[in-house]
Amino acid sequence: MAHYLRVGNVPAKRHTQHRGPSGALREELVGEEGFSADSSLVYHVGVPSAIRAAHRWELPDLTTSPNEPLLPRHFRLHDLFDGSAGDAVTNRRLVLGNADVRISYVVASKISPLYRNAVGDECVYVESGTATVETVFGSLDVGMGDYVILPRATIHRWLPHASGVRLYIIEANGHITPPSKYLSRYGQFLEQSPYCERDLRVPGPPTVVDEGDTEVYIKHRGRGAGGLSGTVHVVPRHPFDVVGWDGCLYPYAFNVADFEPITGRVHQPPPVHQVFAGPNFVVCNFVPRKVDYHPLAIPVPYYHSNVDSDEVMFYCGGDYEARKGSGIGQGSVSLHPGGHSHGPQPSAIENSLGAEFFDELAVMVDTFRPLELGEGGSASEDDSYAGSWVRNM
Repeated sequence: MAHYLRVGNVPAKRHTQHRGPSGALREELVGEEGFSADSSLVYHVGVPSAIRAAHRWELPDLTTSPNEPLLPRHFRLHDLFDGSAGDAVTNRRLVLGNADVRISYVVASKISPLYRNAVGDECVYVESGTATVETVFGSLDVGMGDYVILPRATIHRWLPHASGVRLYIIEANGHITPPSKYLSRYGQFLEQSPYCERDLRVPGPPTVVDEGDTEVYIKHRGRGAGGLSGTVHVVPRHPFDVVGWDGCLYPYAFNVADFEPITGRVHQPPPVHQVFAGPNFVVCNFVPRKVDYHPLAIPVPYYHSNVDSDEVMFYCGGDYEARKGSGIGQGSVSLHPGGHSHGPQPSAIENSLGAEFFDELAVMVDTFRPLELGEGGSASEDDSYAGSWVRNM
């Protein structure tokens, strides 16, 4: 996303000498697509490449099983965690995944270790609670309804506040960006975009932490489940040693309440709800909104077949009209796979007639390769969901 920022102490000219009170600063380029896409230049007190030791990190269970027999499925994510909560990195539970994207869930009350995802960007939706996300670029204070976009390889950690946080994590095997249809060819948000630069919250100034040996947990490509492995690097200086940076690549937050819904006289298709895009998947959100105003409009969705994609819906606020009576509630995830026609409960169609407003909040992920079930999905599944349309005929 070409939205240039300059934060802290940077030299007038890139790739030139730069010194601080303690001597020479080290310039690091953080860039995408082999120096050919968005990047930032980061200025460190220490040496960002230095490693004192390394050992293996056993990642959370990332094994998956095919959706066989092919069924629509319902997962109750609030059943995954009891009163004890861990941290936002090592205690994630995988719900669904494929070669392009992994969807996880975690309830966190403890400070996470420093973490670097070397596989892809992360889009973390804060279902409830508040936290501070500390990064090498600076800190973000986040709360309910926030999307937090963390570019690949950004070292960061989660510091939940007193109430803890519930996080829904969409992890790509590539980059997550605003949809290209919302951007000019130079990267500015267009007038028809449902959000813009003013809605994005960027990190505060970085804080230099003067500490010695520090562990950094790294997820990377390897031989483990899903082709992933974990390593812990012990670095001789805390990675939060940045005095300044500039560029177009950095973490940011965007609150779902700042998404301006697009409505019409008849029911609008899911692409109008799109908020982000990743390799072979998209992220959409359904927000409280006025609904269709044609005198014969049917406000709930029509039945539809996902010919090219699997559809995942996370229900995180309000009351989702189309699936009333199906067993879905707050904290539910539905999977409607390619090859299955799905849509509203039969009773929901008549009940929606004449409605002027829907108070609902949901995050949707559409993938273009089939999703498989992770251990968190299997552990929280409602086995009766596939018959929900029959029960309400």
